[in-house]
Amino acid sequence: MKGLFISGSGTDVGKTFIAQRLVRLLAKSKSVSVRKPVESDCHIVNGELVTKDALKLLKASNVDDHIDTVCPFKFYHCSSAESASKAENTPLSLDHLIDACSSETFVVIEGAGGLLSPLAENTLNIDLAKSLNLPLVIVVKDELGAVNQALLTIKVARQYQLEIGCLILNQIEANTLDNANAIRHYGDCEVVLYNGVMNDKFEQQLEKILDLV
Repeated sequence: MKGLFISGSGTDVGKTFIAQRLVRLLAKSKSVSVRKPVESDCHIVNGELVTKDALKLLKASNVDDHIDTVCPFKFYHCSSAESASKAENTPLSLDHLIDACSSETFVVIEGAGGLLSPLAENTLNIDLAKSLNLPLVIVVKDELGAVNQALLTIKVARQYQLEIGCLILNQIEANTLDNANAIRHYGDCEVVLYNGVMNDKFEQQLEKILDLV
């Protein structure tokens, strides 16, 4: 299986937002499936659970999968996926998630939370990433403290011997912190700054990196 695993330094860092843009960029040259194998904090519409992030990813994809293929495990509780599955009496294992990520085309898989966030029974996000053995794209919100968050995530990824494709620094609000250069220096990895504009420079930087993974 070929693809990318998208993770973040935590929650609310813009992981899905960045993943959508990656999918659209990749879809210019290939068929790209998306997977969000488990999502908590879903809302109820006509008695059925409806995802938020998984639907956004599917809209960015150029493969016409059913939403239940993209995200087969949906939970109402606003908590970690592991806690939500237990609260709703739905067994969820690493094997379930590995099976849910399978794809015949290039696939972009989004985890839930950070690499060390609980995902299933005795399973963290990083366990799924390691099992799938796909290059990792790390999304970090560009703010005070981003360098520490980025370096901790990079360190644990390397401890698990994961290949880091790149780190995307998501600049939601303009600042002069220069976090990108600090992360490049101390983290020794490719860093791309996204400042809200999908311009030629940003696309060229990403394409150069993604061609290598």
